[in-house]
Amino acid sequence: MAWFKRKDKGIHTPTEEKKDTPKGLWYKTPSGKIIDTEELKKNLYVSPEDGYHVRIGSKEYFELLFDNNEFEELNPKLSAKDPLKFEDTKKYPERLKEAQEKTGLKDAVRTAIGKSMGKDLVIACMDFAFIGGSMGSVVGEKIARAIDYAIKNNIPFLMVSKSGGARMMEASLSLMQLVKTSAKLAQLADAKIPYISLCTDPTTGGTTASFAMLGDINIAEPNALIAFAGPRVVKDTTGKDLPKGFQRSEFVLEHGFLDGIYERKDLKKQINLYIDLIQNLPIRA
Repeated sequence: MAWFKRKDKGIHTPTEEKKDTPKGLWYKTPSGKIIDTEELKKNLYVSPEDGYHVRIGSKEYFELLFDNNEFEELNPKLSAKDPLKFEDTKKYPERLKEAQEKTGLKDAVRTAIGKSMGKDLVIACMDFAFIGGSMGSVVGEKIARAIDYAIKNNIPFLMVSKSGGARMMEASLSLMQLVKTSAKLAQLADAKIPYISLCTDPTTGGTTASFAMLGDINIAEPNALIAFAGPRVVKDTTGKDLPKGFQRSEFVLEHGFLDGIYERKDLKKQINLYIDLIQNLPIRA
């Protein structure tokens, strides 16, 4: 199966994304299990030894979720500006340029329309490789436009979150995206169009405080970090030891904030099952 196979319509540009798999012949999971990187790729970047889900990006999720990896990318050329003239150890435009050159991406989310199990689906997928999947103006705008497309064409919407939260280099402009995306999802709900939210490792900060937890159905991959503030921040703030597995998807599910946890190989089927159930349509096999 080709990594890039696009429908020949609309304006789109090919992209490449650096994955969290290391260069070399072997990959070692956090539990110490070792697997050949080619075998890891064939197994959807999941270690067969311990079920560890290696972080992947929009390139791999699109291949996994769209039929035959065929899709049309929406708004592929949107790129961030620097209205605040932000500078820390580097100027913001320098950071953007470095991230774009390193990943081949324009920003931390890609949006696309294609068929999944034979029916149209709009997907917005975040890329942690681009400045930690941080949510700036472009991320918010692309998600908002993808939701508009879903409403206009009456197509279910899937959000794949993988983010460290708001992008500090855009300050209040970044925080405004929480409100904008949440408002757009309210419009999607008013139109009675299904919204499935998939939380992957990590889903944190402003992402969790907005669109990631607003799905008709909220699901996650195994052992994904899902939180507002990270565990180290919580521990330093409270001064208390945290429960085992605190803020991992299994803990979050147990405490009622998720509807299910699914392995990567089952995501496509489960997402489309939920869509059929919400729309009261015959279940696709």
